[in-house]
Amino acid sequence: MSAKEECGVLGLFSPEPFDAAGMLYYGLYALQHRGQESCGAVVSDKGVFTSHKDIGLVSEVFTKSVLSSFPRATAAVGHTRYGTTGAASRRNCQPIEVNHQKGRMAIAHNGNLSNAAELRSQLEMSGAIFHTTSDTETIAYIITRERLRAPSIEEAVKAAVDSLEGAFSLIVMSAQKLICVRDPHGFRPLCYGKTADGVYVVASESCALRAVGAEFIRDVDPGEILVFRKDGVESVRDRCGKAPEKFCIFEYIYFARPDSVIGGVSVHEARKRAGEILAECCPAEADAVVGVPDSGLDAAIGFSKRSGIPYSIGLIKNKYIGRTFISPGERNDQVRIKLSAIESEVRGKRVVLVDDSIVRGTTGGQLVKILRDAGAAEIHMRVSAPPFLYPCYYGTDIDSSDDLIACKMTPEETAASFGADSLGYLPADRLCGLTCGNRFCDACFTGNYPTKIPTDTRKDRFERYLSE
Repeated sequence: MSAKEECGVLGLFSPEPFDAAGMLYYGLYALQHRGQESCGAVVSDKGVFTSHKDIGLVSEVFTKSVLSSFPRATAAVGHTRYGTTGAASRRNCQPIEVNHQKGRMAIAHNGNLSNAAELRSQLEMSGAIFHTTSDTETIAYIITRERLRAPSIEEAVKAAVDSLEGAFSLIVMSAQKLICVRDPHGFRPLCYGKTADGVYVVASESCALRAVGAEFIRDVDPGEILVFRKDGVESVRDRCGKAPEKFCIFEYIYFARPDSVIGGVSVHEARKRAGEILAECCPAEADAVVGVPDSGLDAAIGFSKRSGIPYSIGLIKNKYIGRTFISPGERNDQVRIKLSAIESEVRGKRVVLVDDSIVRGTTGGQLVKILRDAGAAEIHMRVSAPPFLYPCYYGTDIDSSDDLIACKMTPEETAASFGADSLGYLPADRLCGLTCGNRFCDACFTGNYPTKIPTDTRKDRFERYLSE
């Protein structure tokens, strides 16, 4: 099973008032896969902000009574969170709101700043007082500081992003405008579209556009800043092309929904290609190919297509439980609740079990046991990602190599520890086959970082700082 995930952002803007809360609900629901820790929304009705944020899923936080409390609005920003910096608590829920003499602001962030600790230290030494342990508040402070001398909110945002390093796809809402920003490397996805009623929609993934009835226009380019206001949309491109494009390849392997299209590439097709490459590089003699729901299914289809081994629905997911890494408790217990085998599909068969990734190795053994208990004769694990060997500083929750199983065991040793007959990973040098290009970040697999490495990478570094 894969690494912990990060966030989804959503922004709405229209010259005329509309049911912003209702549209946010459906858009955030479509982005729920990007974060199940907490969610929030802020809407602007002629500059008056109304917000609601809490721990939990979109359907739990935004009840019918909560949605009815929101006014019609001309702009809105929403967020689904899995935090890669900062603990799981209500104070870290986004969007973050700022009240200032220069005006109100709400900000939602997807990604992770690699220089967050340095920036926060500088701000604290100048008198800033932080109320959260999220690096998003650092971004909000910097924009607010720049706003003191900038003629407009968009100029403040332009100045602020020059001091940020790492991954950031931002949506910033002021009383009159909506601004979206993508970092110069383009680590995290961001796109926008428009509904037939004239509402502009900015979202982490194109699946959210479809969920609210918006037609996809295009991806926000790396380094681009878009400003939405009553008189139209302005594209600021003077920061585009300032750094090599390094889109996170793990978005295609796991993070994104398979029905999304990112950078002109179908996520579903990219995962199928990963499975085809696996069948070429790590073949197995077997009777059935079984994918681990949900993000292993597309790769399993690709493996089956290329190998000629029949695809089988050998594992069924309980549709009423979310991704296991989000919930508290033992992950092995969660796997048993989440997945079960169809015995008639696997009993007495040699099975190729395709999963999206192996990070810490906490669930691999349980997956194998589920199939063994259902009567599988052989189990050959195939993984549609290379081995995780290095920390990620750009949004994937891997802050250290200490717990990565690939740093401790060979594939053969890992297979033995899981009780599998064999194990094969996608070769790192074949990642370009997923997108038919090489403009991506694969640092968690190769150690080739596109930015300088931060000195303190612990997710709880700000909590530790407060307790010392």
